[in-house]
Amino acid sequence: MASKAAQGEWDYDVPMLPGDHVTDEAGTGFVHTAPSHGDDDYQLGQKFGLPMTYNVEPDGSFRADLPLFGGQPIVLPDGKEGPANVSVIKQLAWSGALLAKGKMRHSYPHSWRSKAPLIYRNTPQWFAAIDRPIDDGQGAYGATIRERALTSIRELVTFTPESGKNRLYSMIEARPDWVLSRQRAWGVPLTCFVKKGAKPTDDAFLLRHPEVNARIVAAFEADGADVWYVQGFKERMLGGLVDPSDYEQVMDVLDVWFDSGSTHAFVLRDREDGAADGIADLYLEGTDQHRGWFHSSMLQACGTKGRAPYRGLLTHGFTLDEKGMKMSKSLGNTIVPETVVQQYGADILRLWVALVDFTNDQRIGPEILKGVADSYRRLRNTLRFMLGNLAGFSDAERVDARDMPELERWVLHRLAELDAEVRAGYTAYDFQGVFQRLFAFCTTDLSAVYFDIRKDALYCDAAGSTRRRASRTVLDLLYQRLTTWLAPILTFTMEEVWLCRNDGDGSVHLEDFPETPADWLNPALAAKWEGIRAARRVVTGALEVQRTAKVIGASLEAAPVVHVADTAILAALRSVDFANLCITSGVQLTADPEPQEAFRLPEVPGIAVVFEPAPGGKCQRCWQILPDVGTHAHAGTCKRCNEALG
Repeated sequence: MASKAAQGEWDYDVPMLPGDHVTDEAGTGFVHTAPSHGDDDYQLGQKFGLPMTYNVEPDGSFRADLPLFGGQPIVLPDGKEGPANVSVIKQLAWSGALLAKGKMRHSYPHSWRSKAPLIYRNTPQWFAAIDRPIDDGQGAYGATIRERALTSIRELVTFTPESGKNRLYSMIEARPDWVLSRQRAWGVPLTCFVKKGAKPTDDAFLLRHPEVNARIVAAFEADGADVWYVQGFKERMLGGLVDPSDYEQVMDVLDVWFDSGSTHAFVLRDREDGAADGIADLYLEGTDQHRGWFHSSMLQACGTKGRAPYRGLLTHGFTLDEKGMKMSKSLGNTIVPETVVQQYGADILRLWVALVDFTNDQRIGPEILKGVADSYRRLRNTLRFMLGNLAGFSDAERVDARDMPELERWVLHRLAELDAEVRAGYTAYDFQGVFQRLFAFCTTDLSAVYFDIRKDALYCDAAGSTRRRASRTVLDLLYQRLTTWLAPILTFTMEEVWLCRNDGDGSVHLEDFPETPADWLNPALAAKWEGIRAARRVVTGALEVQRTAKVIGASLEAAPVVHVADTAILAALRSVDFANLCITSGVQLTADPEPQEAFRLPEVPGIAVVFEPAPGGKCQRCWQILPDVGTHAHAGTCKRCNEALG
């Protein structure tokens, strides 16, 4: 039997308490409760006022003054089982209280990092009380840390995506006080001195002395945080102000999340080039940081600044492989950014980022990158066309928007629309939307329509013709906007394009988005050209049938007849050089009923096209087939080319 002392130590009533963590589906439904050695037990002990004991020392041994097993190690320094467990079983067997014994292998509790076994210990810690009112004169958004944080989330912070708002709000709304201290061999010290013999609830327990704090700050700035552990540091900090022998130096370290949560202070507040109010425009990280960096930054700032340290919070997903699986070295499905850069260039990787919906998990792989590279090449060709046709352009050649042909004014209208869309997209961090709009504009409006039509004027009109000058003016305006609009995404390509026209001086990244004149926006003109472009698609479709049948090789060999039922559309087509827009040598517009054999498109009712070959000879300069070719001073030219040659 145990000694009398031991009997007294263990001789007390054990209550039976209802615990939510105990179920009647597994085991007996009755479990042993140790309030100091497990979270469920601790919470139950707090709820019903069970006394807390401190039986396990920091080195993994039982407290020395405990009967029977005092001082025995539970876990040895190398992580192996200590003699205390065997001693307990032997004592139970000796006293006749052991019903059975056996061995089993299990994974709980072990450190998920080191895989070493763990022992729960109930130890004193330092907390930030998030529901205690703070008298700091910064209570505009609440008196407590929790109130300030929740108010900040509701009123001060913009979330991208919006779902992040409820996620962070619910976490802070339900969280307990913040445990600030850790008992580790490394970390940033807590920098506290406590009065010997005082209770934590006493006002005198924590030394609050402005001059002592100033000395600590100066020492840390001079020698780093490790100076806290230098012999005699306490005496240096307290000497001449208070009696060092009255105080103990706290050797706990801060929770690392407090370190990360403080970044707003030393990145923004304490730097000359930081924000004047110490508040960041944007914090961005992965979805896991709602319980990490976003969370700790919010709590720390609400305690020291009275509000959130950021105005915007952007959350992105995680990168998966092409099949949607998490990347892993063991699976061999990792994509290394450096490899992508070496194969495609950095802008392809940046473009992939812009093309995905970053608010969700995104996929990447060789086939996906090939598609991105193809989009990049198409965009790069658009930029090369502009650069090639802007050689030698100067302000003397510029044409006022009011004097431009309708086609150029339609392009300016599209630029005005895009200007608003691009600015709104970047403001909302909608990089995917910005690039998709600009890519569609470059490939559909420019390459397939405007550039295709205006190649003739750029290559064949006289240098001083209004149409050619207007086209080059528009190309210059396109260049100014596309390079700056795309610079945040394709940083290296746009810098290359910029330097091509600026003799290697300056940088596109030092340029603001150009202001777009309000009078460029012309909805009436846009509506008119919507009808013109629809009619052009019907003509293009009819010519493609003839090209496929080997009747013609190029659209300039045609002079089609276009039947138009709508009088408004017919008037619009007659108001422009529709043959030039269709890249044909001629066109006949008529309101006559369309013949049965005419080509039609179901999505463009009321317009039908009958193919006719262009009559005349082929101009050796512009390749148009016209009746007047060969009748001018320059042999083999049409009237326009003859005049352009002088």
